[in-house]
Amino acid sequence: MKKVSNGMKTRRIITNAFIYLILAIVSVLWLFPFFYIIIQSVRGDSTGISLSMFPSLDNPNAYTFQNYVLLLTDTSNNANFLRWYFNTLIIAIVTAAAQTILVLMTSYTLSRLRFKGRKALMKLILIIGMFPGFLSMIAIYKILQAIGLQTSVFGLILVYISGSASGYYISKGFFDTISKSLDEAAMIDGASKNTIFWKIIIPLAKPIVVYTILTSFIGPWGDFMLANYIVGGSASEYYTVAVGLQKWLTPSNSALFFTRFCAGAVFVSIPIVILFFILQRYYVEGVTGGAVKG
Repeated sequence: MKKVSNGMKTRRIITNAFIYLILAIVSVLWLFPFFYIIIQSVRGDSTGISLSMFPSLDNPNAYTFQNYVLLLTDTSNNANFLRWYFNTLIIAIVTAAAQTILVLMTSYTLSRLRFKGRKALMKLILIIGMFPGFLSMIAIYKILQAIGLQTSVFGLILVYISGSASGYYISKGFFDTISKSLDEAAMIDGASKNTIFWKIIIPLAKPIVVYTILTSFIGPWGDFMLANYIVGGSASEYYTVAVGLQKWLTPSNSALFFTRFCAGAVFVSIPIVILFFILQRYYVEGVTGGAVKG
């Protein structure tokens, strides 16, 4: 028995060592692009895209924060990062607020109310949500063009908000876990559906509210494809950060702007990282809570 026990222990150690080795390799591969971007953002020379991980230490100006200074001070048309950042921030905040309200109201309605065609409507929304958004970009652009919003920040906000209710599924699952007896008790006391939703259910649903806000904010904050299609061909003052930074990687601009592009990428990622670490607990509770029921 002792020999068998020792053999099992040895196999367990070897298996764990192999698993940890694989995880370590995957972690290095996953983190390498982040380290590369950070190091390139403080590179002293601007000779374009560099394939070397570290700048030459022989150069006394190998490392500098000048790229960040230029990023925040240069206001020329093709390098106005602060304007692009402000555009993206406005789009993300307005979209997050509107999407959160629409998603939560839709989710609560589908969770609590029973009406004819309810299940068919939920299935239809889920099926439509399976198709990638870029399939409708041409139609969306033509609609925006017809109403004169094809190259505006407001048009981009309108597009992000328009289909937000289709993301009801996780929130509905969370509301399903909240006892309906609370609604019934409040109704006996004379509360309306509106009062029940805002004064009773929403305070109990903080995790899913935070989850919805985060996902609604991150979507437009990092979106490139749709933003580039709508405002990419307009004046640079309408760019979002994703569109503006991509313009810096064109063959004619990369030699001058690559290190500044890396600085911009680091700068853009900071708010998301901070928000995620502060609200991580609520985010996880929202995901796991919404996954309990369909």
